[in-house]
Amino acid sequence: MVLTVQARRCLASVLALLAVSIVSAQTPVSGVDNASSQKPAAQRSTSDWLLRMHEASQRKAYIGTLVVSSGGSLASSRIWHVCDGVQQMERIESLSGPQRSTFRHNADVITFSPQSKIAVMETRESLGMFPGLLKSPGTGIDAFYTAHVVGAERVAGFDADVVQIEPKDTLRFSYQVWSEKKSGLMMRLQTLDEHKRVLEQVAFSELQLDAPVSMSKLTQLMHKTQDYRVERPEIIKTSADAEGWALKKPVAGFVPMSCHRRPAQEAQSASGAALQWIFSDGLATVSLFIEDFAVGRHGPEGLRVMGATHTLSRRVPDKAGGWWLTVVGEVPAQTLQAFAQALERRK
Repeated sequence: MVLTVQARRCLASVLALLAVSIVSAQTPVSGVDNASSQKPAAQRSTSDWLLRMHEASQRKAYIGTLVVSSGGSLASSRIWHVCDGVQQMERIESLSGPQRSTFRHNADVITFSPQSKIAVMETRESLGMFPGLLKSPGTGIDAFYTAHVVGAERVAGFDADVVQIEPKDTLRFSYQVWSEKKSGLMMRLQTLDEHKRVLEQVAFSELQLDAPVSMSKLTQLMHKTQDYRVERPEIIKTSADAEGWALKKPVAGFVPMSCHRRPAQEAQSASGAALQWIFSDGLATVSLFIEDFAVGRHGPEGLRVMGATHTLSRRVPDKAGGWWLTVVGEVPAQTLQAFAQALERRK
């Protein structure tokens, strides 16, 4: 599986936003414990801070310009976001690279490419276990990260707390988050390596909170597919066990979130992956892509790095020809190695 520069930029943007606001699209605001918002900043745990950001993403409507810096590349997007506590609606317009518009209504996503006149419609399963990951005793995010306030700064005209999130092991990166003081909304996010060097940054360069974003208007725009060829990639929900795969031992802190399979005829033209198995620790996400090995189609084994995103590719031998494994995540290389070494075929 080869990711283009544009795909990497989109991935960086999506993962950075998910890091602070992964929620089930159908989870109402009342389902979030807002006690974390009432605690003094100095007393908040990692889960308290992230739940506060989660709550802010559920309550706030905003319009802003988001800039992503990754691996020496810059990309920017214009975002419209509105949520009434149950329904979420977003519009994302790329401001750099190929023209592209993405709309999301809860789990339904459609991406318009004006140059090719193609609209891709998908239903994306949300990583809705996020609040559970934070709160589970012994296995929640506080078991693997610590958080503390290191200062206060202004971002896009708003006062923000600067929160340092540190891992308790070497399987995760550090993060520095700028959280708007009043609402808790994430304004800026940096991913840092073990030497505190910035690998990737996502930040609002301009933001209008409590903006007059109309959900009905965005819904109308989302369904204007005339003059576009609409494609609906077939993605089948499955489980690793049903597909004959397992981990010999878990990678500490990472919980399986979802597993999907593409029909074989679509695998090469789509992502090159027949199976995608997703894990998360509540902040970082790792995907295992597994497909049949094919001589000539798969390149050399090895590690590739783009900002905070690491990609490990290797062949999994088998009597029948084997499989090609690609492990992708915003985690250190040794975490990808741990997943690759633990993966085993059971049937």
